[in-house]
Amino acid sequence: MRYRSLGRSGLIVSELGLGCNNLGGRIDNVRSSHLVDAAIDMGVTLFDVADMYGRRDAYPGASEEALGNALVGKRNKAVLATKFGMKMVDGPDEAGNASGASRRYIMQAVDASLKRLKTDWIDLYQLHCPDPRTPIEETLHTLDDLTRAGKIRYAGVSNLPAWQVADACHIARRDRLAGIICCQDELSLIERKAQTDLLPALRRFSLGLLPYFPLASGLLTGKYRQDASPPEGSRLAAWTYLQERYRNPSVWTLLDTLTALAERHGCGLADLAFGWLLRHDATGSVIAGATSELQLQANARSCARNMSEALYAELDELLGANEALS
Repeated sequence: MRYRSLGRSGLIVSELGLGCNNLGGRIDNVRSSHLVDAAIDMGVTLFDVADMYGRRDAYPGASEEALGNALVGKRNKAVLATKFGMKMVDGPDEAGNASGASRRYIMQAVDASLKRLKTDWIDLYQLHCPDPRTPIEETLHTLDDLTRAGKIRYAGVSNLPAWQVADACHIARRDRLAGIICCQDELSLIERKAQTDLLPALRRFSLGLLPYFPLASGLLTGKYRQDASPPEGSRLAAWTYLQERYRNPSVWTLLDTLTALAERHGCGLADLAFGWLLRHDATGSVIAGATSELQLQANARSCARNMSEALYAELDELLGANEALS
């Protein structure tokens, strides 16, 4: 396993991070512990979760609990990242009691996460999504207070537009706050919107990138076919909002072209997917979920694969032509 600094901070993370949204939900606590142990043995240090992951019925926080249990006695081996802000319960939340980025909510959310994670501190605490009701100044000052109190070490954001990331960085500098060190956003060979404006903003403010869905919800594994429905139990079958990609003919054309490119250069489609993300200078760690040790091992092999500059030159040309046609 190789390691990188996250942005310009002193936080060192493994190039492969384990996305922990399956823990305590799709896989039970025993299997979750085995998976975390396997990741640590492989050299994975970054474990990324969120307070609303692994919801069982009306009970939120199952993934944080499973991760906290798995890290008992191993806390010093993990860079523990979690997120707040998305709704923790079903139904309306007009009073902001179960979501958001207000000082009131963050203060209760961080204590709840610390309890579920069985730890005294969170290495990376991230705003999970924008909160249009709360000024970003309020959120940043609250995160700064949590840093000074020792409850969190660093702060980050996820799924914010580039203008809001830039705004947050300017406000942090103006008010002399610790600010944010990274953004966690979707980026893959299939979904490349973050390249347009977010990546330039990250470079401008020396922020790190934690890309998620690196395999485009499984499309870049080769397990889906255009002439067949998504397999039962798969992410694409369960998450209907992702199925537009599955129905888009241009996606399958790109997949065919990427597969042919990988075969010509003697690598797999997943190797290409991880290698391309790690080639971005802003990338700190690629967040990839897994439900088994075999999946984790495959992701680790793809991250470790070294590929030629000739391959990347051909890939850049291919993606540029694809952008021109889209």
